[in-house]
Amino acid sequence: MGAEECVVVGTGAVSAEEVIRVARHGAPVRISRDAMSAMAETRKRIEALAADPKPVYGISTGFGALATRHIPSALRTQLQRSLVRSHAAGNGPEVEREVVRALMLLRLSTLATGRTGARPEVAQVYASLLSAGITPVVHEYGSLGCSGDLAPLAHVALAVIGEGTVRDADGALVPAAAALSSAGIVPVVLEEKEGLALINGTDGMLGMLVLACEDLYALLRLADVTAAMSVEGLLGTDKVFAPDLQALRPHPGQARAAANMVRLLAGSEIVQSHANPSCTVVQDAYSLRCAPQVAGAARDTLAHAERVASWELASAVDNPVVTLDGRVESNGNFHGAPVGYVLDFLAIVVADVASMSERRTDRFLDVARNHGLPPFLADDPGVDSGHMIAQYTQAAIVSELKRLAAPASVDSIPSSAMQEDHVSMGWSAARKLRRAIDGLTRVLAVEALTAARALDLRAPLAPSPATGAVRDTIREHVAGPGTDRHLAPEIEAAVALAASGALVASAEAVVGRLD
Repeated sequence: MGAEECVVVGTGAVSAEEVIRVARHGAPVRISRDAMSAMAETRKRIEALAADPKPVYGISTGFGALATRHIPSALRTQLQRSLVRSHAAGNGPEVEREVVRALMLLRLSTLATGRTGARPEVAQVYASLLSAGITPVVHEYGSLGCSGDLAPLAHVALAVIGEGTVRDADGALVPAAAALSSAGIVPVVLEEKEGLALINGTDGMLGMLVLACEDLYALLRLADVTAAMSVEGLLGTDKVFAPDLQALRPHPGQARAAANMVRLLAGSEIVQSHANPSCTVVQDAYSLRCAPQVAGAARDTLAHAERVASWELASAVDNPVVTLDGRVESNGNFHGAPVGYVLDFLAIVVADVASMSERRTDRFLDVARNHGLPPFLADDPGVDSGHMIAQYTQAAIVSELKRLAAPASVDSIPSSAMQEDHVSMGWSAARKLRRAIDGLTRVLAVEALTAARALDLRAPLAPSPATGAVRDTIREHVAGPGTDRHLAPEIEAAVALAASGALVASAEAVVGRLD
């Protein structure tokens, strides 16, 4: 990797784009000189308070419900090590590599602000682990989202002190001590305050929010593509997407989605074939006519989530923190409510966009509503079932997405002997959103696959250049209409095209960047 690809972490916020580069694309990381200086300067204040006989929370006391106990200096290294070991209590399946890398970068970013009091050498181990491609094993369960993502962050901190298990750059499961030694990284011995500084943050849920925003932005453009294909294949009209009609309800996301659909449908022989007074259809169904309203509202919700993510990326989340004037103060900034709310909002959006997509697919299969296409788009209906069960698959996923849309952030289970009596469940909101985004990808892929088959069945009328290009991309991997074939591999091929961005890219090659 070239030096130009390195992400530099300073005292300010890392960007969402930098999180993506490190988490998904393996970009190496280094810490700026200003950040190293800021951490060294703040550390002086922590060391002064550590030498003071007066107890200071997080520095010379226990934690949480045990904060009333003053810890003598001889036991403070053990205190930090015990804190990390005891809080690394996660359970269940491993969390994805990209999530752990995002979490690590975001914790490093907070350390680099100088507001936590951690030494520069502690932060450097985070940068070194990221650059070496070493990923601590973090588990699915354990975080209540307050005080931040304690258990997930503690599993990372465990690796920083040379304990626990990691995945090396090749993905092999190895002891942390061995992986660090092979990479020439010296584990740290934590001093006062540093154990808390490594585990008190919203970094896991925030990392997943940033990743989800990236994914959902791409999927909403795909939703416009698949909706356009369905409008076309179901002999719908593009007139309802006209800019002057959209301007009567000036939601910005709606205008963007409608403009995309106008561009995608431009030049369609299929649309033009019934755009005349002899057409007896008065209005298209809501799933066609209102596609920009739903996809547009989804965009506006996404924009709000991105704003919240940008505020959180600019935050220094720890407890206690070292203020700019040198005070060490307890606070509640670790509470995950702001992030948890928008994670739940996005799960609702995902479920509704998928629900509308499934309704369009279902219309293709019903002879009472598909305007002349064969039942289930089958080659020989009765002998062949066509895409009948592809819609079942969609329906099963949509049902799951509705369950995942139930908000996690309205729940709270008190913990730590009622010291932490209200928690955010933001980590749980993030985990279910990741599953929901995978489901939306699959639902849109089935719609694209079904709509492409319908466009073929409208021959000799040609689709628009843009939707035709999407259909052609699918045809490179899945054959056109014919007798029944093993359908699961064809659906999976469409899912891969949807997830990779290939379907949107083929449309954009014709009409330019979709908004």
